[in-house]
Amino acid sequence: MTRFRNLIADLALGLLLTTSAALYHAAEAQATADQQHMSQLGAGDSVSIQVFGQPDVTNVYVGDDGTISVPLVGNIPVAGISPVQAAARVAKALKDGGYFLDPHVTILVTQQRSQVVSVLGEVQAVGRYPINPRTTIVDLLAQAGGLKATASDSGYVLRTDDNGHINRYPVQLTGLAEFKLTGGDSLLVPKAEHYSIQGEVATPGTYPIEPGMTVIQALARAGGINERGSERRIQLKRLGKNGQYQVLHAKLGDPIQADDIIRVKESIF
Repeated sequence: MTRFRNLIADLALGLLLTTSAALYHAAEAQATADQQHMSQLGAGDSVSIQVFGQPDVTNVYVGDDGTISVPLVGNIPVAGISPVQAAARVAKALKDGGYFLDPHVTILVTQQRSQVVSVLGEVQAVGRYPINPRTTIVDLLAQAGGLKATASDSGYVLRTDDNGHINRYPVQLTGLAEFKLTGGDSLLVPKAEHYSIQGEVATPGTYPIEPGMTVIQALARAGGINERGSERRIQLKRLGKNGQYQVLHAKLGDPIQADDIIRVKESIF
């Protein structure tokens, strides 16, 4: 019986290790694919070309036609391929032209301008900003001068797929937001939605709405109902489709909507 149990334990451990290894290799392959995509050359990128054994380093830009101008061999198309692949093309051209027997070429990106993301909405400086494989949402917002006071804590990354369809991915704009940015993305920062709270609460005022916020959470944000107020006398004014406010009797679990006005009335007793 003990030998049988040991056999089962060994099989279970083997299965766990196999599964873990498979997941690791899948994640590694995805990371490699992401890295290769991010390192693709494009128009505007600045690169340096070094031929092993030669003292000169050539610095060129990738032209609008997707080529780089290489001494001796002319224009070489490099758009859409990695620097390693571009170096192989240059080496082949130098060898085919009879300039070197077995050239070893290195191409390094000195400034990447083709991988850019557009930042739109409630930021200090709307524009297009360069990214690299390590650029985070926070890094990108820092390039745009940071969020405006009117900005929401959450936004959207807009990405066009191979079929031309624009997909919208919700992202957090503060903290350590994990999202893999890609050249051609757009980051949209919307205005924060707000509600107002009046009457018998500790701190009346206007507050930003958090996802899924309810009346009781809105009251807590304002410091709660004071000793004069009553949770049975909470009035909610909500903007209707006709542009007019409707007056509702609010329950503590009711969800909050943008531009709601909550009023806590004084207790009758």
